[in-house]
Amino acid sequence: MSAPSVPRLGLQRGQRLRAGCDFIRLKESGQRWVQGCLILNWQPASDRRSGSRVGFVTSKTIGNAVCRNRARRLLKEVFRRHQHAISVPVDLILVARKSIVDKGFDAVEADYLRSLKGARLGPVPSQTAPVPPR
Repeated sequence: MSAPSVPRLGLQRGQRLRAGCDFIRLKESGQRWVQGCLILNWQPASDRRSGSRVGFVTSKTIGNAVCRNRARRLLKEVFRRHQHAISVPVDLILVARKSIVDKGFDAVEADYLRSLKGARLGPVPSQTAPVPPR
């Protein structure tokens, strides 16, 4: 008996935004959502067959190289774990804010999930039965 198919959680080369023009395009013409320790810039993906692509920005205002690398690792892991929660293919940039330095994984994950919900990129909640008035 075969196991049920589980979506891959890796972050492949084709899922990464690397070109500077992509970062500029998303900053200028994309949408933006600020939530806690991160900023989410996104735009519908230009190539819908490829799925979502992501880029990460950690500026020197966050701190030294150790702080920036930790922030980048946190953002990558949060995206990697929840990449299949994005309902439509998008080009996405996650920008770390200075407050990420003091946060643990759970807090960064909570901010990321709230930002997906606020930006309406997450899964559509299932319809529940209406509550009758009292």
